[in-house]
Amino acid sequence: MTKLLATVTLVLGVLASSTMFAAEKTLTLAVQNTYCDACPLIVRKSLEGVSGVTKAVVSFKDKTAVVTYDDRKTNVKALTTVTTKAGYPSAPKGQTQCETALSS
Repeated sequence: MTKLLATVTLVLGVLASSTMFAAEKTLTLAVQNTYCDACPLIVRKSLEGVSGVTKAVVSFKDKTAVVTYDDRKTNVKALTTVTTKAGYPSAPKGQTQCETALSS
């Protein structure tokens, strides 16, 4: 019985610790090539198609996308790749695409 309780406690501890390290994150991307009112819709739909993205708000005026995502399911590279494939290269605001490529 003691071994069973110890095993259950260990399993629950491992599950809880993996959840503690994952978090919902919000990232602002600087988005290039947005020239018309339809561009933000395309960028938003592209980002929302990534597993783990819970929200994407794209601003034509600011040329940015604010993305909320689960870092257990996706990462910055996946987000910038999907916008680039849609024709809108992006990078975390404040970084160039070269800096983003070098950091990944």
